[in-house]
Amino acid sequence: MNKVPMTVEGADALRAELNDLKKVQRPRIIEAIAEAREHGDLKENAEYHAAREQQSFCEGRIQEIEGKLSNSQVIDVKAIPHSGKVIFGTTVTIVNVETDEEKVYRIVGDDEADVKVNKISISSPIARALIGKEEGDVVMVKAPGGDVEYEIDKVEHI
Repeated sequence: MNKVPMTVEGADALRAELNDLKKVQRPRIIEAIAEAREHGDLKENAEYHAAREQQSFCEGRIQEIEGKLSNSQVIDVKAIPHSGKVIFGTTVTIVNVETDEEKVYRIVGDDEADVKVNKISISSPIARALIGKEEGDVVMVKAPGGDVEYEIDKVEHI
């Protein structure tokens, strides 16, 4: 099975969520189920059914996170020598050649991607176009709205 790249921060966030689910959420849900059982008839007990549904979601998320962590390859970009090239985990400042609009993106794993905080997936069209390029290079990104040319302004190993 192929390993999925993940930053150290992404892996830490998943581990923290997993810890919360196992040590805080799971016991709280078990307590809610036990309390709802004490109320009597389970067929018509809305509290019981709601707690069981929460338990199902919680256990599913635990399995999902454990699966992601077991299939991940954690990459610490700070430990990689600075080559000036765009690689997984680097922060890249790009400038649209036509509009001079500047954007800053960090290239991360699929599970960590969040455009709202400028984190793009390694499998996104922009990241695929940038990987392996250096500062000063001009890249063509095949976007859904058409091809866009960007110049790589800065590559940072943060």
